[in-house]
Amino acid sequence: MVRARLPRAGLKVHAVGDMRAIQFQEHGGPEVLKMVDLPVPTPGPGHVLIHVDAIGVNFIEIYFRRGTYKGALPMTPGSEAAGTVEAVGAGVTGFAPGELVASVGALGSYAEYALVPAAQLVKVPAGLSAEQAAAAMLQGMTAHYLSHSTFALKAGDTALVHAGAGGVGLLLTQIAARIGGG
Repeated sequence: MVRARLPRAGLKVHAVGDMRAIQFQEHGGPEVLKMVDLPVPTPGPGHVLIHVDAIGVNFIEIYFRRGTYKGALPMTPGSEAAGTVEAVGAGVTGFAPGELVASVGALGSYAEYALVPAAQLVKVPAGLSAEQAAAAMLQGMTAHYLSHSTFALKAGDTALVHAGAGGVGLLLTQIAARIGGG
């Protein structure tokens, strides 16, 4: 996984109320990705606006960019993000401005701000950075699903992990070892 960090401070070259985002208007290779200015979204009921501090870059974004997976154009890719709560919509409880949160439901997270359904957010535990949280969400959920739902590993089980050096594989081998599998 590649992680990108958008700076919080510094020279702004866009209008107040706008944010920078990476977007594509046609399918293709990385050359179709363009930096654009978009309005900062406003959270509606049940949503949280986060300032994106770190994103996870996953193969699904490549599939959307290439057109393998269909989506409306123009598209701001990204689904995995961690950042600081900026504002909450009506009916949102459990989150407050200034808290560090992460989500795999932050569609359009290749931007300075993202709207996320509150039900798809988690608070980042103390001691973890935004970068760590963004990098671990999707891969961690996948590793947990494989070790607890697809096949519930238990002590003494043998788990064969074909790619133990990748994100999911590394987490899966750690989970298996913690359970007591071999």
